[in-house]
Amino acid sequence: MCMDFFWYRRFRSGGGSQAFIAWETSEGTDRYEDAPAPARSAKVIAGLVGIDLPDSSARAANNAVHWLTGIGWGEAHGVAALTLGTANPALGLATAVTAWATSYVVLPRLGVYKPITEYDRDVLWQDFSAHLVYGVALGLAFRLLSTRR
Repeated sequence: MCMDFFWYRRFRSGGGSQAFIAWETSEGTDRYEDAPAPARSAKVIAGLVGIDLPDSSARAANNAVHWLTGIGWGEAHGVAALTLGTANPALGLATAVTAWATSYVVLPRLGVYKPITEYDRDVLWQDFSAHLVYGVALGLAFRLLSTRR
């Protein structure tokens, strides 16, 4: 949620007017062609296994993949922390950087992103800095939860 609040703040600062819940749940996403990357990833992956997702599923697919990706990287962080025997918050940053870099390796191969070299520095920085917010929140949350055991 911290990363999403960060992105939402940018959205509003840039003139966006949609309320948070509508923005967060991809209101208005009604076809894959115009959908954000998580929905387009779902469409490509479903196609690889022989499933044709109708445009009416774009909003739900976007929300599911978006949230499951964040949860999945959180799980990877937890496995790494348990394996290393540490709840060091810096590990959250490492997880975030790995998630960010992985997206620029995997998503171009799926045709969802352009190659990283085709993005300008500002776009990459905006995405990277949002991932850093995710990493800080992830590392601190894991640290807090691990000390409560």
